[in-house]
Amino acid sequence: MSHVVAVNDDNFQSEVIESEQPVLVDFSAEWCGPCKQLAPLVEEIAKEYNGRLKVAKIDVEESQQTAMKYGILSVPTLLFLHKGKVADQLVGNQPRQVLEERIAKVL
Repeated sequence: MSHVVAVNDDNFQSEVIESEQPVLVDFSAEWCGPCKQLAPLVEEIAKEYNGRLKVAKIDVEESQQTAMKYGILSVPTLLFLHKGKVADQLVGNQPRQVLEERIAKVL
């Protein structure tokens, strides 16, 4: 069972913006090789931080409004949102250590 919540233009507000927990949003695309490389790490992070950090994934091809709203120009892009506001951002495939450092800042 995946701990990553699938979000899109329709449920982004309720799942991410209105979340009580900080949220890590993985902006990706089906055709993106680095996104596929990052996906297992994102899943591990979701499982390990379950209950403290919500992890969501959004496909930029299917949810172009949200991608445009947040200025996503490259995938993968990871946004860290807390109380509906962007707290941090990473672009490109990242090692676990970098993700954990950024997560520590928003928790």
